[in-house]
Order: sequence, then C-alpha cells, then structure tokens
Amino acid sequence: MPLDEAAIAKGCGSGAALRTADQLCRRELDRFKAALGSGAAVTVGCTQEAPLFREVAAETSPAADGQDPAVALRFANIRENAGWSKDARAAGPKMAALLAAAAEGPPAVPFVAMESRGVTLVYGRDEVAIEAARKLAEHLDITVLLTKPGEVAPPRSTDFPVLKGTIVAATGHLGQFALTIDDFAQPADSSRRALSFGPSRDGAVSNCDLIVDLSGGLPLFPAHELRSGYLRADPRDPAAIARAIFEASHLVGTFDKPRFVNFHSALCAHSRSKITGCTRCLELCPTGAITPAGDHVAIDPYVCAGCGSCAAACPTGAAEYDVPPASRLLRTVHTVMTAYSAAGGAQPVLLFHDSAHGEPLIDALSRFGDGLPANAIPVPVNEVTQIGPEVLAAGFAYGAVAARILTRAKPRHDVSGLQRTIALANTVLAALGYGAGLVSTIETDDPDVLRAALERLPLGTPSPRPAGFRPAGAKRGLLELSFRELRRAAPAPADAVPLGPGAPFGGLDYNVEACTLCHACVNACPTAALTDNPDRPMLRFTESLCVQCGLCAATCPEDAILGLKPRIDFVAWDEPKRVLKEEEPFHCVACARPFGTRSAIESVVRKLSDRHWMFSGGAGQARVRVLMMCEDCRVEAVVNESFDPHGAPPRPRPRTAEDYLSEKAKGTDGLN
Repeated sequence: MPLDEAAIAKGCGSGAALRTADQLCRRELDRFKAALGSGAAVTVGCTQEAPLFREVAAETSPAADGQDPAVALRFANIRENAGWSKDARAAGPKMAALLAAAAEGPPAVPFVAMESRGVTLVYGRDEVAIEAARKLAEHLDITVLLTKPGEVAPPRSTDFPVLKGTIVAATGHLGQFALTIDDFAQPADSSRRALSFGPSRDGAVSNCDLIVDLSGGLPLFPAHELRSGYLRADPRDPAAIARAIFEASHLVGTFDKPRFVNFHSALCAHSRSKITGCTRCLELCPTGAITPAGDHVAIDPYVCAGCGSCAAACPTGAAEYDVPPASRLLRTVHTVMTAYSAAGGAQPVLLFHDSAHGEPLIDALSRFGDGLPANAIPVPVNEVTQIGPEVLAAGFAYGAVAARILTRAKPRHDVSGLQRTIALANTVLAALGYGAGLVSTIETDDPDVLRAALERLPLGTPSPRPAGFRPAGAKRGLLELSFRELRRAAPAPADAVPLGPGAPFGGLDYNVEACTLCHACVNACPTAALTDNPDRPMLRFTESLCVQCGLCAATCPEDAILGLKPRIDFVAWDEPKRVLKEEEPFHCVACARPFGTRSAIESVVRKLSDRHWMFSGGAGQARVRVLMMCEDCRVEAVVNESFDPHGAPPRPRPRTAEDYLSEKAKGTDGLN
C-alpha cells in the first residue's frame, strides 16, 4: 500500500518520530526492538502480527524509566481501514488519524464476576432433553424438567433426576437463576412403559446455575440470546442442540463480565414522591436489566447485555456507558478529527461500527473489494447503540460533514433508541445550516453495499470554524458542551431549535397567574432546573438544566405548569437563572419577619374572615391576627391567649325517629 509519509507525520504531531518499513515483523524486526529500547510509547501500524510484536516486547527488558514496553505498545490497522483501497493514495490523512487514535491506548474495562458451580436444568418435553442431559452428565450436575410430557420411556438407571413441571417465571443470570414451576411432580419409581408422575403442585421454586432450554416453547427471558447462562435450542435441530451442549459443558467456574453501565442513582429523574417522571431507559432496555427502585431505577450489571441504549438516552447522565465512557469516546473523535485535519484531509465522514460486525465487513471490503473511501474514518465502539447525541454533535463541531453508523441487516439490539438519537441530531444539524439527513445508519452484511452507501449518501457543509475543545467531565456536561460548540461552529447559527417529544433539552409552558409559589415543583425537580430564593418568594428556572422529565408538571398542585417545550434555546442557556414569578413577602405582624407571600396570606384571611365561626366576632379577630403571624409567633400566641379548639358553637341535637313522627303528626314535616 502507498504511504503518504508527509501527511502521516503532520497528523501524528511534530514531536512524533515516524519510521516506515517493508517487513517490520520479519527482516526489519531489529528496528522495532530499537524503538522499544528508546523508552517511548510505540504505535505499530499493523494488527496482523500483533501477537509477534507483543511477544518480542515481553522479551525486551524494561526501559530505563521502569515502564514495561509491552504496556506502552499500541496497534493501528491502517491497512484494511485505509491502505487497501482504490483511494489509497489519498488516504494519508486517514492513516494519520488512525495512528493518532491508537496511540491513546485501549480504555480500562470494569468487570463483575459470575460464578457457576455447574448446577444445570435441562428443560424439555421428551427424550431429546433426556439424551442431551445424558451427554452433559459427565461435566455438570444435571436435573431434567419435562413440561407436559407425553409418553417418555423411563431411563434404565437414575443417573440424574427427571421431573415434570412448567416454568412460569424465571429471573437471574449465570450462576444465579431462580425459577417458579407449576404442575411440579416427581416420577413414580415403578414407571414401566412410560414415566408416570405423582401428585403435582404449583408454585415450586428451583435454583440453578445454567438453563438448557430444549422445550421448543417461548423463551424464558426477553432478548434471551443475550442472557448469560441461558442456552436455548430448537429440539428439532440436532446441530443447535450440539452447540448448546458444547457451550454448557464449558460454563463452570468464575467468569468476568464487563460492567457496561456506571449508574449514579442521585442523578436519576425517574420518580419523586411516588410520581413517575423519566422512563426513557425502562422503555429501551431489551433484557429487563432496568427496574424501578423508588425515586430512581436499578440496573442489574449481571443481566445488562451492554447495548448502551439507556446511557445514550439518559438526559441527566445517571446511566453512563463505561466501555468506554462518553468522555473517552469524545476524546477519540477529537483525536481523529484533529489529526485528519492537520494532515490535510478534507470532507471527513465518521463511520461508527462495532468490532464483532464492522471489522470483518471492512476487512472483507478491503481484501476483495474497493475498500473504504479515503474520507471515511472508521471509529470502533463496543455497540453502535451506545452512541449518544453528544458524540454526533461533537463530531460535526470538529469538522465532520457526515456520520454513518454501520449496523447488521438484522441488528442484534433494538435500534429504536439509536434512531431517536439520529433524529435529534439531524434536526439540530439542519437548523444550524450543516445540511439535511447527514446522520444515518447503513444496515447491511454486504461489504459492497457498505462502499456504495458511503459513496451515495449526502455530505453536508463543513464548519467554517471547527471546534477544538477537549472533552472532559460527566455525561450531562458533555451533552450541553457539545451542542454549544456545535452551534458556535455552525455555518448558520440559530438562537433556538424546536425538538420533538423525548428530547433531553427544553423549557416549560408556565401559567404565572395560577402559581402560588408553593415550591412543590422545586422539591420535585431532580436537576435543580427549578429553584427558589431563600431571601424572597421567587421561582427561578435554568433552561440548560431541564431534562424534560415532567416531574414538575405532574407534581404542581395548581396545574401552573401546563406542559413541556422540547427545544434547544441557546439564548436561554446563556442567561442566568430566569425568574418565572416573584412576589412581595408578607411580614409577620408580631415580629416583622418575612414569611409566605402577601397574596397568599391575604387570600387566606379574605376567605376565612366572617365566614367561619372561628374567625367571626371579637374573638375571631384575634384568630385572624394569628393567621398573619410566622410559625414561631403563631405558636406563642395560641399558647398565651389560650385559644380553645373546642370552643365551637354547640352542635344540633341528633334527630331521631320520634322527632320525624312528631313533626308529621303536627303537620310540620314539610311533606304534602
């Protein structure tokens, strides 16, 4: 492949030493060893021979500064991603971008541990399940459960229990499954021609480490193929059964599973005071790993399959994807765009893809087709559904003219959340002058279709003044920063952009006259977008903090908040806290301390004076005065003046049947 050494050197930075070779992994291996000996971090533009390079690095003595060369070794695939293409001679800037991104090194991945002792339930209908259990019995602790079995021949010897029952509920994961079984019964020891079972009962409970489901019925779990420890195969497919048996036989021991989502419960806007607000993550989770847990939700890291839809949709940053974090992914985008621009690249297109599907497809396109276009910069992610609006906004702020997201023809995860993210990004990009339809998915398993789509899809107007910010901080801050920079770098900046329902930004439709400044909305707001003023009766609103959860509108007792206004109002974002309503405070008539609002106190006094026995007459005037006191003076006045709470006028005597009969006899009952 041709190498544009000048472009690559510019993109990698003036301080980086660029060395090229023809056979670095063979006759020029000494050059690699010499680079390791320099003590600097080394990035190798080859992934095919990475095992060899790691082996050589491990054999090399540590550098003078004590750093292990194997730790400072990075790899970039510039051949399949850039060099093997009909556009290879123009791919120098892309090679520079790929090398610069690889130099940052892989992100740290947090894990949770799952332990399996091999206690396995084989769930089926007939001899197919028993035969599968017989093959697994040498490796695992087996129990067979037959649901609604027909005539099943009893085994000659009881090597493992064979029971009857139907699973009606299942929870858990590898190492910790819990099952509820109806129609549960044990077999009779005297079964002759066919297994016969004793009395059955409902509600039996069972626990196991693995489930091999050969029942042919509905899966026991949503998105069952993503549930660790649950293996399901069609009982009519011997090959599928063999694969399930093989996989189950190896699931004994301790297994590390990535903790995909880092959850901050204090930021969650799900609920307040048993009033439901944000439910975005609950609606998107395909595996049921997210459940309500009071004022927030709970995410089970053992059930989570890592699609990242919850983190992409979370408006507060409570759910933050951790493989890698949003800040790290944004830094990668910043790095590739900066290096590409420095190397002289033009019209960059960001191509987001996952490793399991995207890398083989790109490899096939480079080996047997035309390869990627020179301006298509691949950005690998764990799952494409983890991409949030902040990533797309930052990419265009840095100078991208389009973004493509490569998915399978039949996606492994539900992409409805991704489509919402794309719709949000396209709306804002069009409003700011970048162009229409610039973010889209390419849903294919065909490498040639991938190349054709990249050539066919529209390109937008690049930013005339690309941003250069380095992303850092929490997700919500990155979300706001990315859109601010997107507007600053826009070809046609706009002050406000209306958005659709479910957007993470917006304002409120507020009725000033109906508000009594009770501040119920302030107590309900999870992000402090609505605040009070400790010195004056006031309600303030910070629009950049509003996540459109709706808790304020659902909580307001006066229905003063009529609804939500999903939008990005950049002018409002730049303003300090906006005062929605302010009133004059009412001063205590005893100590002159301000408390409450004048309108509220005067309204109460007006409604009660001379309309209730407690506030009528001479004694009533004293009670009216108590209403105009602060809480401390009110208690003192009640105690000192000995208000009698039972001093009400006598109640009318209860009427009896004799009263009605007497009135009827006198003709005074009012009846004709």
